[in-house]
Amino acid sequence: MFLFSLIYNIALISTAIVLFPIILIALVVVPKFRAGLFTKLGFYKADLNHDKQTIFFHAVSVGEVNAIEALVKRTREEFPDCNIVLSTTTKTGQEIANKKLSTTVDLITYFPFDFFFSVNSFLNTIKPDKIIIAETEIWPDFVYLAKRKSIPVYIVNGRLSPHSYKGYKKFSFFFKPVLAQYAGIFMQTQGDVDRIKDVGANPEITKFMGNLKFDIKPTLSQVEISQLAESLKLNGARLIVAASTHKGEDEIVLESFSKVKALDTKLKLLLAPRHPERYEQVTELLKKSGFAYGKRSQQDTFENNDILMLDTMGELMKMFSVSHFAFIGGSFSSTGGHNPLEANIWGKPVLSGDCVFNFKDIYEFLTKTKAAKLSSSVEELACDMEKLLSDEQYYKQACKDTHIIFDENSGAIDFVINVLKEH
Repeated sequence: MFLFSLIYNIALISTAIVLFPIILIALVVVPKFRAGLFTKLGFYKADLNHDKQTIFFHAVSVGEVNAIEALVKRTREEFPDCNIVLSTTTKTGQEIANKKLSTTVDLITYFPFDFFFSVNSFLNTIKPDKIIIAETEIWPDFVYLAKRKSIPVYIVNGRLSPHSYKGYKKFSFFFKPVLAQYAGIFMQTQGDVDRIKDVGANPEITKFMGNLKFDIKPTLSQVEISQLAESLKLNGARLIVAASTHKGEDEIVLESFSKVKALDTKLKLLLAPRHPERYEQVTELLKKSGFAYGKRSQQDTFENNDILMLDTMGELMKMFSVSHFAFIGGSFSSTGGHNPLEANIWGKPVLSGDCVFNFKDIYEFLTKTKAAKLSSSVEELACDMEKLLSDEQYYKQACKDTHIIFDENSGAIDFVINVLKEH
C-alpha cells in the first residue's frame, strides 16, 4: 500500500500542478471553491482536550449532514466524555452543520484535501480515535494514513448505486487495496453490500446496516408545525412541496401545478431549486408563469401568493411537515433523483420522475406501497398529483404506508452505536 500511496500522491500533485491555472481561475470566479481552502490544505487549529477520546464524523455536504444528524446527537448521549468532531467538504455543508450541530459537537471543520501533507496535518491536529465517514466517500491517502496510525475508519450509511457500480467495477484494481484499509464498511441495502463486495471490499468487514434516514425523527412538534403553517399563512390551503428541482424540472412542476390547481383553486406550491445559482433563472420562470409568487428570503407568505420559492438554506426539511405531498426533483433529469425519505419522515407521500437510480433500492421499498409513485411524463405526474388531491382514501393509505416503511426499517443508528461500543 505504501507504493500505491506514493504513486497516487505523485499523480495527484502532478495533476494539480498541470491544472493550476484552471484551479486558480475557478477560485477567483467561484467564491464557494475558496471556502475553507487553507484549512483543507492542512492549516488546522483545534482546541480539544486530548486526554479524552475523539470520535470524528465526516459528512460531505447538506444531504450527508442531515443523514447523520441524529447519529451524531445519539453519539453525544452515549459517549458524553468524548470529543466529537464533524467535518464537511462544502460551504453549504458547513452552514447546515453549524446550524444543526454546533451545540452538540466540540468542533466543526473542513475535511482535508487528499494530499499526504494535508491529511497528516489533520490527523496530527485532531488526533481522532475513531473515524466515521458518511456514505461512500473513498479517499485513498486519508484511509491509508489513518490505518498507519492505527485509527479505525468506518464507512456508514454507504451506498453504491447500480449506475455508479459500473464505473467502480472498471477500476476495481484501484479500489480493492483502498477498501482493504477500512475497519468496517456498512451499507444501506443488501444490494449495496453485494455491489461493493464485487468492487473489492472485504466480505468479513462489509455488512448491511440499513439507512440512517429511516431513524430520523420529526424535529417539530405538532404545535410547531401549526405555527409554521400559520407563519406561511397557508390558512388551511393544501401545499405541494417541489424539492431539489434541477434545470428543466421547474417547468414540469409548474405545468403540472397549473393543471391540478383547476381542481383546487386554493392549492399552493413551494418550489425549492436544488442549486442557489439557479434562483435567478427560476425567478424568471415564475414571472412568466402567470401565478402570483414570492420568495422565502424576502419573508413573503402564501397570503397573496400561489407559489413561494424557497431560496434559503436549511429550511426544506421542515417545509415537508406542512405539505400535502412532495415532488422530489433530480428525477426528470439525468441526475438520478434525491432522497424521498426526507418527506416521508413527516408522513407525506412523494412523487418523482422515473430516473431515480441514485435511490433505486429505497424507491423499490416505497413503490411497493403507496408511499411513493414514479411518473414517466408531465401528463402522468399531473394525474398522480390529481389522485393524491382528489382520492381521500388513497391519500390516507399513502400517508399510512410512509409510517409502516419507517417502522419496518429503523435500527441503523443502533447498529453504528454498537460498533462504536464494541471497538
